[in-house]
Parts: sequence; C-alpha cells; structure tokens
Amino acid sequence: MQKDNDRTAHDSIGDVSVPAGVFYGAQTQRALQNFPVSGLRMPRAFIEALGMVKAAAAMANGELGLLERDVADAIGIAAMQLSTGLYDEHMPVDVFQTGSGTSTNMNANEVIAWLASQRLGRPVHPNDHVNLCQSSNDVIPTCIQVSGGTQVIRDLIPALRHLADRIDRRRTEFHDVTKTGRTHLMDAMPITLGQELSAWAAQVRLGGERLQAVLERLCALPIGGTAVGTGINSHPEFGARVVSALSAMSGIGFTQKDNLFEGLSAQDTSVELSGQLKTIAVSLMKMCNDLRWMNSGPLAGLGEISLPELQPGSSIMPGKVNPVIPEAVCMVCAQVIGNDATVTVAGQSGNFQLNVMLPVIAYNLSQSIEILANAARLLADRAIAGFTVNRARIGATLERNPMLVTALNTAIGYEQGARIAKAAYAENRSIMEVALRMTDLSEQELRRMLDPDALTRGGIPARR
Repeated sequence: MQKDNDRTAHDSIGDVSVPAGVFYGAQTQRALQNFPVSGLRMPRAFIEALGMVKAAAAMANGELGLLERDVADAIGIAAMQLSTGLYDEHMPVDVFQTGSGTSTNMNANEVIAWLASQRLGRPVHPNDHVNLCQSSNDVIPTCIQVSGGTQVIRDLIPALRHLADRIDRRRTEFHDVTKTGRTHLMDAMPITLGQELSAWAAQVRLGGERLQAVLERLCALPIGGTAVGTGINSHPEFGARVVSALSAMSGIGFTQKDNLFEGLSAQDTSVELSGQLKTIAVSLMKMCNDLRWMNSGPLAGLGEISLPELQPGSSIMPGKVNPVIPEAVCMVCAQVIGNDATVTVAGQSGNFQLNVMLPVIAYNLSQSIEILANAARLLADRAIAGFTVNRARIGATLERNPMLVTALNTAIGYEQGARIAKAAYAENRSIMEVALRMTDLSEQELRRMLDPDALTRGGIPARR
C-alpha cells in the first residue's frame, strides 16, 4: 500500500511504489519485496569494488565517446561516493537474491543514476547510462574478484605476515627451551619450543604464499564479456580500459581475462581462493589447539605455558581463566571452513554461460578474508605475544619422559629399550635410573646419549 509521501518508480514491468527519501528505484524495490530472506547485505568490500567498477566503466565510456563528458564525470563521482560507503543505507538488497546479482547491480545503477541526476540537473538513466557496455553477468564476477583481490592484498596477507613475525620473535626467545615432543597426544622425543614455534611460523608463511599464487588468476577480470561472454553491446576496447582504470584506482595490477566465457560461466578462481582460505583456517586452528593444550591446567593439564589473562573464565567458578583468544580464533576457522563448503557448492552452479550463485560466493569469500585477517592479528597480539613459559614444569616432565629411551636404540636395540621404557613408567623412575640397572652402559655414556638438548638436534647418539 502506497503511503502519502511515497513516490512511483517505473521499470520494464511497470510502476512500483518506492519509499520517499531513498535513492534507489523500481528494480531495487522489487528485490526488497522478492527477497526478504536474511537481512544480510552485500559486504562492504564488495560495494567498494562495485562503486569502483562503475566509476571505471563511466571513465571508459567517456573516453570512448559513448557518454557525454559531463554525464561520465557525474556518474564517476557518484560511483566513487558509493564506493566509499557514503550511501550504504541505500544498498539494502539481501545477499540471497537472483543468482546473477542483477538486483545488486541494478541497486547500484539506480543509486548512482539518482546521484548523478541531482548533480547534473537532468536525468541519468540507470541502464542506458550507468550500465552502458555492461551486464550484471560480467560486473558481478568482476566485483567478486576486485573485492577479493583487494582484501587479500590489503588485509589478509599483511595480517599473516604480522602473525608469522610475532611467532618468529617468540621462537628466537625460546630457542633453548627443550620440552617433551608429542605424537598422537602421547610423549615422544624431545623438541625445543623454538622448533615447535618454527612450524607455526612456516604454516602461516606458506598460507601467505598460497594466496600470492592465486592472485594472478584472481586479478584477471571478466569485464567486457557482458551477457554471455561475447561482449554484445560493448565497445571492443571497453573491458581493457575499465581494467586499466581499476588498476590506477587501486594500485593493483588487474588484467582482463583471456577467455571471457570462462570468466562468466565458471567461478573456479573463487573456489581456488576459498580453498586457500580454508587451508589457512586449518593451520590457525591447529596452532590454537596446540596453544590450548599447552596452556591447559593449571594443575591437571600440561601447564607448559600460561596465556595472558584477559577476562574471568567462569560465571560460577571463581578465579578460572580460559584461553579465550584461541577459542575465538577456532570459531573463526570453523566459519571459514563452512564458508568454503558454500563456495564449493556455489562454484558448481555454473549453468552453461553463467554461474547463478554469485552473491553468496561474494558474501562468503569476503567474510572469510575479513575474519581471518582479524583473527590472525588477534592471535598475534593477544595470545602469541604475551604467553609465558613454565620452564620448571617443562623440565620436570621432560626428565621423566620414557621415550628418551629411543636414543639408546642403536646401543641396546629396540626390544631392550621397550623393556626399559615400560619399567621406568611402571616404577615412576627416570630412564637414566632404569637404564643404569638394566644395561651395561656407564652413567657417563647414558648422560651423553640421553641429553635432551642434544637429542633435539637429531642424528644418532652413538655409543663410545
């Protein structure tokens, strides 16, 4: 029912009532009526990219003489204002909408046309002017890649670098702390805490390298393909000019895809990127679970480290403090892994010349990149940077580690070593004590061969 101050907008279907004060038009209003699904809007990073693409398109159309210069300039200014977030309230379309993202594309076209019309004092058409040489079918995939590439380069890679650097600093600090290694959650041969941390740093850096590897494909844009990849209704130079303008705006080396048909019909690069994000999530979850185990206790757990005390851990148990940062990061990782499943299913939904789950791909990729970047910095600054090491506890458990007997294998054999290990565990004695009794090795030889620090350097502790 139309309110007194509503206005009537028109599209190819007919008239529709639009609330007064909004900058969008009929197609956006129809989308709001058709898709009251989640209340989730397209991500800020995606709207930023969409504004940039529209501004680059206006620039290209102006250069090619397809738009009057003042119209192109007005559209470009309005599009960049949209990009900065100035008019986000006028971009209300739900993520769960038409699979091509046409509703979001037209939402942007209508808002930009309204703003440009106000600036010029004459009508600017959302389709004929703002969307000139474009289709939702090439604009939305382009925006997915522009937003993804921008977020990866601007946010996630620097966050991972920060985390790896923070871990490396602690690795250097604790290079001399020898502790019990664990496999299958069971005591294993010694390792230094520095060596343990070096594995985490390597995981994080490899995650960054994986992202770098996908960037070349991510930054190759399908703009210029218009409806089905042929470039119908688009100037032959349009796509290349848009890409050039986007590169200048962002400082990122965007290119045009070699095969525009692939760029519209498939989202393989988005699936690839999502897979790399999932891998990073798996790495971070592994690290966080290690931290939680090492921090467990303070009496009944491992108690090797103490994470910073950030908040009370229980509403009923006074004095309890929990590993809240690793827990929060683990939840982020679970979300990213779930997002990857969504992107995987969505990537399969390329039917002939167009993928028809583009908005949900955009949403999940953007969220995964954003929360991984935030989580990496949180983990670095609120957990890794501040944990302390319980050297006494580590030393006490290391001394009684029955797996130290492994160092005697070459001197006494596996079977005798197993008997010593079982006896040491059963009698609650050290390997040194039991081996002195059960072998002909001297105390001097045993001390040399069972030296935990030396064992962290590998090799065979041969009998002299």
